[in-house]
Amino acid sequence: MSDEILDTEIKSQEFAKEKEDHYDESQIQVLEGLEAVRKRPGMYIGSTSLRGLHHLVYEIVDNSIDEALAGYCDTVDVTINEDNSVTVIDNGRGIPVGIHPKMGIPTVEVVYTILHAGGKFGGDGYKVSGGLHGVGASVVNALSEWVEVTVYKDGKIHKQRYERGKPVTKLEELGTTDKHGTEVTFKPDPEIFEDTVFVTDTLIQRLRELAFLTRGVKIIVTDKRHVDEEGNVYQKVFHYEGGIVSFVEYINKGKTFLHEKPMYFYGEREDANVEIAMQYTDGFSECIYSFANNINTLEGGTHLMGFKVALTKVLNDYARKYNILKEADKNLQGDDVREGLTAIISVKLHEPEFEGQTKTKLGNSEIRGLVETVMNEKLAAYLEENPAVSKAILNECLTSARAREAARKARELVKRKSALESMSLPGKLADCSEKNSGRTELYLVEGDSAGGSAKQGRDRRFQAILPLWGKMLNVEKTRIDKVYNNDKMHPVITALGAGIGPEFDISKIRYDKVVLMADADVDGAHIRTLLLTFFFRYMRPLIEEGHVYIAQPPLYRVTKGKEHIYCNTDEDLTVAMENVGGEADNIQRYKGLGEMDPEQLWETTMNPETRTMLRVSIEDAIEADKIFSVLMGDNVEPRREFIQQNAQNVINLDI
Repeated sequence: MSDEILDTEIKSQEFAKEKEDHYDESQIQVLEGLEAVRKRPGMYIGSTSLRGLHHLVYEIVDNSIDEALAGYCDTVDVTINEDNSVTVIDNGRGIPVGIHPKMGIPTVEVVYTILHAGGKFGGDGYKVSGGLHGVGASVVNALSEWVEVTVYKDGKIHKQRYERGKPVTKLEELGTTDKHGTEVTFKPDPEIFEDTVFVTDTLIQRLRELAFLTRGVKIIVTDKRHVDEEGNVYQKVFHYEGGIVSFVEYINKGKTFLHEKPMYFYGEREDANVEIAMQYTDGFSECIYSFANNINTLEGGTHLMGFKVALTKVLNDYARKYNILKEADKNLQGDDVREGLTAIISVKLHEPEFEGQTKTKLGNSEIRGLVETVMNEKLAAYLEENPAVSKAILNECLTSARAREAARKARELVKRKSALESMSLPGKLADCSEKNSGRTELYLVEGDSAGGSAKQGRDRRFQAILPLWGKMLNVEKTRIDKVYNNDKMHPVITALGAGIGPEFDISKIRYDKVVLMADADVDGAHIRTLLLTFFFRYMRPLIEEGHVYIAQPPLYRVTKGKEHIYCNTDEDLTVAMENVGGEADNIQRYKGLGEMDPEQLWETTMNPETRTMLRVSIEDAIEADKIFSVLMGDNVEPRREFIQQNAQNVINLDI
């Protein structure tokens, strides 16, 4: 065996012939090559940031989920230990421990130390693999300070320890057991990762998603670092017998539905299957998420394309058949039939082909035909069997079509108006002189008073100011035609210059940074939330590509002699008071941006050398969608419940 660094991948692209097939050493096959994983970790896990750190957990969990997909495992236990190591235990078949026929070492060691070895490359180890995008156990091993693997198999317990990718003990037999499965504990290597502290909420979002996508599997998440006052360790259990139907119900919690139960359609052929769950709400945005072998295909692909094409065709055919669409009417368009729709499309297939910049776009052409066939047959049958639901859905689609036409006319009116005006930019906008949009910033400022201070205090070379006034529009309750005609939103749309909705073009944006600057009180938080909802619903790439920021104006100014200390939080104030010996000449509590003069606003909030800004990002679009619906929707009860559950997490709340 070569002395170069090797790696293993326990990810499969083959179906098992029968569930009863024996899983043994011959099914672990070494494919290829050597890679210096520790020298180039980004090639395997994307980055060495927190995103890459959490990816290590997903890789190990994916192996357990593969066992569940094959029908051999129903429980996965994920524990974050006090030392920030992670333990993953499943009750699957256990990794083979016999001597590998080709490599001459225990098979579990092959799995954890050799590149591209696994039970999923031409063997019969798995029916389908959920982790085809990953790089598996060996890369986790290579990027960990240490790994311990314990296998419960064939009545025996075997254990081996590795350090930074290399075995430091032989595979030991520890005794007998009636358990079966694999237990892996690993500690990320601080030599590799910028931060080695796991974020519980980040892990929970992905593990909850996996539980939805793997019907019946129970995923238990325990964080031993968090213990409440009564001594209870933090724990969450995710177990959804409804699978993706439960997923849709989770996303739609708090919304009003057009039909009580989500529709569910399933279809398969020899090498693939598709599950679709969908439910119409009375909302105005579409929430459609697609997955291939449990991988979130953020860029869509052939399965999503097949779904959209078939959905539009089936609804148009039904509307024509029953004269809901008259002869003179135009066909419904895709946007019309997807308004208010929440849907999950999950496909499992033999050899997925991913493309796109982030490798999250499914490219298999044959899967489109399968999805279209399932939709054409099953959705058409559902509509025939549920005429009342069909009528309600199509009435909403027709209303959406009329709104789309109204939006088109409003859009044309806006364009004509802009062309006739000598200045197409909003009158209140104080623009900057820099012509290179990559260097510019637009501050959306609450109120004319603060806007005046910001205009005087800014660096007019690259900072533009747009004051906002009056009550902003809640787009969660509004169709796009109303957005176009709203006098509060129109200046923002015009200033950014990239359009909205389906026409939004990020390449046309006039500013690199869009900074929300509002008071640190309840009204300011409300305005920020309204603007973020607008960007999320109608300009999502603005957030996804990192252009949206939240300014952090100070809450306090502590004066001692000629020294001024600005404080963003109560904790900062405590530290500042300690620094001035416990006594200050003056402590000013800023109630709003308008209380600051231009120099103070520049120094604390706008000067790139001294300011603090928060970049808005979407780690989980599904969770973001759900939160915006709860906070900004019509139903009061889910909003009250959300606020009660999260009240302890609120900071800078000024009551």
